Amino acid sequence: MSNNPILLVHGGAWAIPGNMVEAHLNGVRNAIAAGWRVLEKGGTALDAVEEAVVVMEDDETFDAGRGSFLNREGKVQLDALMMDGATLRAGGVGCVEHIANPIRAARKVLSESPHVYFVGEGAERFAQEQGLPLCENKELVIPREVERLRAFQSNASKDNQDTFAPTISHDTVGAVALDTSGNIAAATSTGGTLNKAPGRLGDSSLIGCGCYADNQSAAASTTGWGEPIMKLVLAKWATDRVASGNLPQWAAAEAMNYLKDRVNGHGGIILLDSQGRTGIAHNTPRMAWALRTSDRLDCGLESK
Repeated sequence: MSNNPILLVHGGAWAIPGNMVEAHLNGVRNAIAAGWRVLEKGGTALDAVEEAVVVMEDDETFDAGRGSFLNREGKVQLDALMMDGATLRAGGVGCVEHIANPIRAARKVLSESPHVYFVGEGAERFAQEQGLPLCENKELVIPREVERLRAFQSNASKDNQDTFAPTISHDTVGAVALDTSGNIAAATSTGGTLNKAPGRLGDSSLIGCGCYADNQSAAASTTGWGEPIMKLVLAKWATDRVASGNLPQWAAAEAMNYLKDRVNGHGGIILLDSQGRTGIAHNTPRMAWALRTSDRLDCGLESK
């Protein structure tokens, strides 16, 4: 049986300011185009979400790959996860500093390793063994983020700034896809939060928190303030609601209500089940997203 493929991506949920709207919309459109090229040729959902996320990792608009937020020591530390809904195989990397496209490393973990997760130096060594190039951390750092960190640190003591406020960018990126074989997959990639402590891991690369996929329920990718999302294992929570018979759009909206009501968290989620039904929701002012099917392309900053 051949299914109609679907690709859904997000580029972060926060109070995206007006002067950054076009860059976010262009970014998610470019990601959709890359992933869709895979799907329309009959490629796998895994390949599609990987290619979509790589485009956003390479786009300095987003908090993933080059241009990510800097940690307290002025370094980029990246996390990513991919999951295959057909087999429940997953691959993740955390706290990597020398991989420009951590989603590629996550894919290698999924495909080539019996393990699910590598962190830090071990993740980088594994990636290198798998033929992925390593880079200098300074190649991932851009002047905009050096200035942002400097401004934040100089104001933090005066203003008691909240790193996790919705006005602070949460531009974690992600994708979910359904391929012609009826399989679904999910991917999430992030640079984490501004001024984070070195070694801090967010929800994005943790299985069931920032990313999850199971053909029997749904594929999910979340974005937002990581610590509350982790406490609720939110991606898995949302896919379980779909497995119990709820529509993905309902489950996505409920996940955002649950996040706010239970732990006062904020963020966004995209959901896709193996029947091709989608869910898009966020409890922040805006979330960049794009959806592609065989007969339409939608993108926006508000919930569907």
